[in-house]
Amino acid sequence: MNKEVDRGKIREIISKYDGEKSAAVAVLQDLQEEFRYLPKEALTIVSDELKVPLSRVYEIATFYNAFSLKPRGKYLIEVCAGTACHVQGGFNLMDRLERDLNISCGETTEDAVFTLEEVRCLGCCSLAPVVRIGGNIHPYLTQDEIPKILKNYRKAGVKK
Repeated sequence: MNKEVDRGKIREIISKYDGEKSAAVAVLQDLQEEFRYLPKEALTIVSDELKVPLSRVYEIATFYNAFSLKPRGKYLIEVCAGTACHVQGGFNLMDRLERDLNISCGETTEDAVFTLEEVRCLGCCSLAPVVRIGGNIHPYLTQDEIPKILKNYRKAGVKK
């Protein structure tokens, strides 16, 4: 499941920002995109290259929800749990996704295709209930639509 850590790629990403300490968040964003999580080795290299204490790098990595210290799937599934989505049955969507993917919220499928998470609000209240998959919003979603949507993402994931 883990993508091998490429030290050269890590240094290449850091070099895009000329070793600026102020670019730590941007560097971590690029690393997250590259590896789908922040490997410990990458955080150590960031600390060394940017001359930022490792504790500060970990502080940034654990403060922002966009970052993960454990591997995520190719597609992050974010189920909105905001008031509008909850009232419109968003909690049922989470239940269905957990059943269909055979994982719990916060986990990644064995094949590393999906990671399932709950978010407080996606800012799409008028489209409730909403799920975001791989950055794509799925509005007015019903439980019955989930199998087809997952199948389409699985097909798309195989092509790469």
